[in-house]
Amino acid sequence: VQLQASGGGLVQAGGSLRLSCAASGRTFSTYTMGWFRQAPGKERDFVALINPSGGSTNYADSVKGRFTISRDNAKNTVYLQMNSLKPEDTALYYCAAGGYYSRSHSTYPYWGQGTQVTVSS
Repeated sequence: VQLQASGGGLVQAGGSLRLSCAASGRTFSTYTMGWFRQAPGKERDFVALINPSGGSTNYADSVKGRFTISRDNAKNTVYLQMNSLKPEDTALYYCAAGGYYSRSHSTYPYWGQGTQVTVSS
């Protein structure tokens, strides 16, 4: 599966962005989808994940209550709605597809190219 992330940009603190990740192929609905982020000089961190049906989600504590992950299997797309953004949310955001319901980036074999999110104070 090939993934293409989009929707990043520059936003002021307190603002919102919606990231999208479009997938190619007819097997999108069989994958757990995750969002991860990586700030300069830091490791890639888990943000959120959603199971294949969309009925189960999981979030990092740092984004819980502010970010919402969702998916549209008919459109082969997963979304990350980000509200109440903070400067510490600034990072390169990646979407990923995998076969396990897991927060570990090592369980996701397919990755998008990343989209930059910058939150100014």
